[in-house]
Amino acid sequence: MIVGCSSERSPSANTAERVTGVFIAVAETTTLPDQLEAVGTVRASQTADLASQIAGNILEVRVHEGDRVRAGQILAVIDDSLARTAADQAIAAQASAQQALSVAESQYALAESTLERYRELYEKKEISAHQFDQMKTNADAAAAQRDLATAELARATAALAQARVSLGYAHVEAPFAGLVTQRQVDPGTFASIGLPLLTLEDTSRYRLEATADEDDIRAIHLGGHADVVIDSLGTTTLSGVVTRIVPSADPASRSFLVKIDLSADARLRSGLFGRALFLRGTRTALVIPKSAVVDRGQMQAVYVIDANNIATLRYVTVGNPLGQQIEVLSGLETGERVAAAPGERQLAGKRVELRP
Repeated sequence: MIVGCSSERSPSANTAERVTGVFIAVAETTTLPDQLEAVGTVRASQTADLASQIAGNILEVRVHEGDRVRAGQILAVIDDSLARTAADQAIAAQASAQQALSVAESQYALAESTLERYRELYEKKEISAHQFDQMKTNADAAAAQRDLATAELARATAALAQARVSLGYAHVEAPFAGLVTQRQVDPGTFASIGLPLLTLEDTSRYRLEATADEDDIRAIHLGGHADVVIDSLGTTTLSGVVTRIVPSADPASRSFLVKIDLSADARLRSGLFGRALFLRGTRTALVIPKSAVVDRGQMQAVYVIDANNIATLRYVTVGNPLGQQIEVLSGLETGERVAAAPGERQLAGKRVELRP
């Protein structure tokens, strides 16, 4: 391992200033879980971006960011004048189509009855084949006109149904219970079709969307377990289950997106940073008490105690905390002694009298 020393020259054991009450810890090698760490962002499992589906002025927006809403609650109201006009026109069109169908059915019925009479006369040889064919042609034309009127009525009925649906879009409702996270409009704004209005999140379920390098993805499996740490929630570890691995990698980062459903926690919010830990075996690591590490600017160091009990400041590289211990990546060797909890005391060059 690479060993770094402080720039201070240690005095001899006989002349060194003495410090009492120092606890000593020994750097030891232990077996730790070998974990793959994938970092990502917390997202709501269900998110709805609500947009206007009709054109008109926005009359009311009844919610703000942070408001909790129930399913079916009216969140915004849009002027339905244009939609109501379209519905009135559809009603009139349906009535006209119904009247046209009634006329076409009457004409068809008359043409059919006339054809039957001509058929009897033709069979009795009282009219010519040309006269009979002419009546048959008239009956076929009446049938075609009736079918056309039927189709027109069906189209008018469908248009009316659509107009009524559009009229219902004047009231923008929550599709599920959740939290309003964005409000993009205010009353008075003209809402064109597709204009974003609000964003709603289902706060009952969250997931971590993390990325894993292509070399590490083999350690992650659908349905697999992950321990998830959300830094802003402190040391709490959430239970996660891998529910989706996006099958294609990002061509720029060569990483895969992994979606991990999280156990319920009322403190979860979209946008929080999180780390998913996947167990892939065991490894050996050198550990010391976390309290032995002292900060020196942006670097970390420990006080190493030599055979003469003289303390020397040595810079080290540490890994993630492991409960009350911390992994040392470089700067120490197995068996070396360190001051277990120096606190704010300056021990470099001093002789420590070990605390029993």
